Amino acid sequence: MKIVTDCAADMPAEELERLGIAQAPLFIQFPEGEINSADISADAFYDRLEAMRPQIPTTAMPSAGLFAELYRNLAQAGGKILSIHISSGLSGTIHAAREGGEQAKPDADVSLWDTLTLSGGERFQVMAAALASKSGWTLDAITARLEKIRAATEVIYTLDTLEYLARGGRIGRVKAIAGALLNLKPVIRVDADGKYSTVKTERTLGKSMTVMADHLREKYAGAPVWVTVLHGRFAGKADALAGELKSKLNVAKLEVMRISPVLGVHTGPGIVGAAVVPMEWMQDLG
Repeated sequence: MKIVTDCAADMPAEELERLGIAQAPLFIQFPEGEINSADISADAFYDRLEAMRPQIPTTAMPSAGLFAELYRNLAQAGGKILSIHISSGLSGTIHAAREGGEQAKPDADVSLWDTLTLSGGERFQVMAAALASKSGWTLDAITARLEKIRAATEVIYTLDTLEYLARGGRIGRVKAIAGALLNLKPVIRVDADGKYSTVKTERTLGKSMTVMADHLREKYAGAPVWVTVLHGRFAGKADALAGELKSKLNVAKLEVMRISPVLGVHTGPGIVGAAVVPMEWMQDLG
């Protein structure tokens, strides 16, 4: 079985190659032209983003035709395809994938999976599917495990500024201006419906990071967890958050990674957060 995802899963290129995962591109549209998000480094992207202020680029998902071509190419090797994507509550990517799958029939046998999350949370599901597939699991067994991981994973973050969310239309401009004037730092999580909600709003990043750590401690109650700390260009805050999480959670595995530029369009460089999953749903996958 071939696994397909998109670059909102924040998977490093070497990980995609090692696990044999095909990645559909998401695009960043700058005034001078469109680029594949995977083709620009995080630092080069943030340099370019900050140089354009007060403008920001826009993002675009793959077309159904692009997905159809990808599926047909993969199908030439034989076997089924499981295409796993960013939350339908945050992007139309999975809808384009579904249409592409229809276009690719009967050449390709494509199943779709809505992760109802993004970034590190999406990555956990994609990794699990790829590892389980390599171990010979059936499609039904893989999706049953993905349901467990999807239900148990938390993705939570805070932002230094609301201006990028406002410019991109992700929140109302009046709300963003009010938040900026009050110097508010919201703590945002991905809900079970695959959409964002605000956990709490603080006035400093330090307090927001403590809110995140306390929220995760309450959710996981001492169970061994895999933690991926994620940031834009906020390495110091990421290290601080990692330290706080290690002190409050039963951390079996910890990583610090960068979010993809296509997600950074909507957050700016000042984002720090975490994706967390119980180890019980990952440790038997290899």
